[in-house]
Amino acid sequence: MLSTLSHPSLTDCRRLFLRNYEVMINIGVHEFEKKGEQRVLVNVDLFIPLAESTPTGDHLHEVVDYDFMRDTIAKRMAQGHIHLQETLCDDVARAMLAHPKVRAVRVSTEKPDVYPDCDSVGVEVIHIKQ
Repeated sequence: MLSTLSHPSLTDCRRLFLRNYEVMINIGVHEFEKKGEQRVLVNVDLFIPLAESTPTGDHLHEVVDYDFMRDTIAKRMAQGHIHLQETLCDDVARAMLAHPKVRAVRVSTEKPDVYPDCDSVGVEVIHIKQ
């Protein structure tokens, strides 16, 4: 996280975040995973230039709405079975980065119920617009 936050192209950005958004989705490569949904935690950080995210009139249209993050994730979930967390992270990150105000995004997913001897297994990806 610190390496992302200290990236020179993000020094003039505000960070919006969505923490531990719990979704039930059909994800996995194993046959038993394809038969039902699993609990997945999704985390998103959006980096938005202050010039694009500092409201002057205290109006929602002046910033990126938090609903954008949840709606983007929901749209990807609605597309059906996903084999890999890597695919899920990449798809969500690309969709988030397509927003004209977003300069960078970090997306992570975690499957908390895979192993009894650890909190979770997961994947994280970071994309920065050039």
